[in-house]
Amino acid sequence: MQPVSTIAELRDRLSGERTVAFVPTMGNLHEGHLNLMREARRHADCVVASIFVNPLQFGPTEDFDRYPRTLKEDCEKLEGLADAVFAPSVSEMYPVKQTVYIELPGVASELCGASRPGHFRGMATVVLKLFNIVQPQIAIFGKKDYQQLFLVRQMASQLNLPIEIIGCETARDADGLALSSRNQYLTETERIEAPFLYRTLQDLEKRMLDGERDFENLERQAVETLTSRGWQVDYVSIRNQSDLEKADSEHLVILAAARLGKTRLLDNIEFALNRS
Repeated sequence: MQPVSTIAELRDRLSGERTVAFVPTMGNLHEGHLNLMREARRHADCVVASIFVNPLQFGPTEDFDRYPRTLKEDCEKLEGLADAVFAPSVSEMYPVKQTVYIELPGVASELCGASRPGHFRGMATVVLKLFNIVQPQIAIFGKKDYQQLFLVRQMASQLNLPIEIIGCETARDADGLALSSRNQYLTETERIEAPFLYRTLQDLEKRMLDGERDFENLERQAVETLTSRGWQVDYVSIRNQSDLEKADSEHLVILAAARLGKTRLLDNIEFALNRS
């Protein structure tokens, strides 16, 4: 599949389409991304994927320069799944210095936002730009980046964007590790250890379903366990699904971010305390 690299060309390609579903990505596609594409096909006549490594959401010490860029292989994987692939250059997306940004609610400075200042501002800004370029009726995001999905939904709702935001379940390897483009940074030894993050969250879920309610103690114990195994933990946090505030409802999500060697991994589990 030949990618489209300019906004004008993409808009010309999409003119006349009745319903468009959009899947924004940074490329280096894996099965989780392809699941998003399949979900998009269920909802629209035309499916558009974007492949753009967005500099606005990377901090000065993060991996923007080494983030894997595999456009040719990505387009091959999207054959038959996407009707158009938008792969703009940085200069196409930012022809002048970006001075207008999305202002997000306070939760954007918590969780991942606490250790990655400005990350979600950059993410939301480029997502809104892409929404304006593609003008989809539906946009598909993975639940692995749970905080990102929450903030995109808030932006779409509060800015009255005529776009339905759909979240897809996290795709996992057989051992439970959430699929991520950054997993390829893991060494062989780290890859064996990596699924322990998900198992830690599963253990917290079980303990809460069994009746434990001291959330701060549960979070602290999880951090201590991971740290004892060599992880550098950003956070383990139990939050409401509805607003990402500290847990005080039945429908909860456990979110975690931690580094294993040089690789930062994210994961989460949604559950309901009183489920039957």
